[in-house]
Amino acid sequence: MPRLNEIENTMPVAPLKLMVLDSAAELGKKVNDYIVEHRNSINNVYNNDPAFQGYVEKDYLFQFSVPRFNSGEGKAVLEETVRGKDLYILVDVCNHSLTYNMHGYVNHMSPDDHYQDLKRVIAATNGNAHRINVIMPFLYEGRQHRRSGRESLDCAYAFKELAHMGVNNFITFDAHDPRIQNAAPLSGFDNFTAHYQFTRALLRSEKDLVLDKDHIIVISPDEGALDRAIYFSTVIGADTGMFYKRRDYSTIVGGKNPIVAHEFLGNDIEGKDIIIIDDMISSGDSMLDTSKQLKAMKARRVFICTTFGLFTNGLDAFDKAYEEGVFDKVITTNLSYRPPELLKKPYYMEADMSKFLASVIDFMNHDISMEAVSNPTDKIQRIIEYYNADMEIYKV
Repeated sequence: MPRLNEIENTMPVAPLKLMVLDSAAELGKKVNDYIVEHRNSINNVYNNDPAFQGYVEKDYLFQFSVPRFNSGEGKAVLEETVRGKDLYILVDVCNHSLTYNMHGYVNHMSPDDHYQDLKRVIAATNGNAHRINVIMPFLYEGRQHRRSGRESLDCAYAFKELAHMGVNNFITFDAHDPRIQNAAPLSGFDNFTAHYQFTRALLRSEKDLVLDKDHIIVISPDEGALDRAIYFSTVIGADTGMFYKRRDYSTIVGGKNPIVAHEFLGNDIEGKDIIIIDDMISSGDSMLDTSKQLKAMKARRVFICTTFGLFTNGLDAFDKAYEEGVFDKVITTNLSYRPPELLKKPYYMEADMSKFLASVIDFMNHDISMEAVSNPTDKIQRIIEYYNADMEIYKV
């Protein structure tokens, strides 16, 4: 973990506990293992201080359950005390693989169900935790971040509701619009990105990338993702381009205005490698259409990097597109649920965020500045130097 010196010489604000909901069980276990390994390996000056008891543990996972009645109603039950703990609650609102029984039917859990379970476990703490921190990688209702006409403002309301319930800090990744923090301006709100992990995964996979303006273009699939593309291209020294989504605002299909065409704005891409960067793949239709146009414009290779791979329409379209040479790789993080079949696809790569998330939790538990983890510029440039020098990048 970075800034080891500072962590070794700083006391935590309170004993650390991870409350991992079933929706994020796999990610939570990896995060817990990293923290256990890290804290057992460092030599903190306060190890023998009585006030430091509980710092080095074999397990930081908090024991609780969220059972449901046959009516579909639920509750949260804590199986140990939460009093005085620095509590980190991890939830994945996109995990649709979990089910529950209601009136004899099997229901798959929706984002609304996961959000309700989150509120249940917060309510069960009864205000006794020293501090409550919520880690919600995929921001609940993040795409409903602004009001257009007579409609609900779900994302901002949810954040405000959590703040009123006593949540001190809220951690998310690649928020669609991080300005929702204005709904509760006195609550902590941290929004992280996966640029470094994307770079690391890509450089491990491809051994012949030339990272400069003459060989690579970073593409934003729409105007909303342009900031991500500009930052990433600037750090790796590449050029930038974007697509503009031309929509038909006279009709609504599936709750949104359908896209008529993707118009490209940028320099010539013939013979160049393309990195498409965005916050999520939902159905994937826009991403595949963008990739198809790029290949038609004679792009050499197309690499798709998104923080969240939801694949709401399944993987058939991606399988077909890959066979047709529309794209070369898809990289997503492990911050949200991914169907098991995706992990076996020849075109898929994972950007593992568990060690990074463990660092975030450890920094917050020590009340250390988050600048080192929120700004990955130096780490990206260092790993590129190793790559260009043909050195081992796995340890960077």
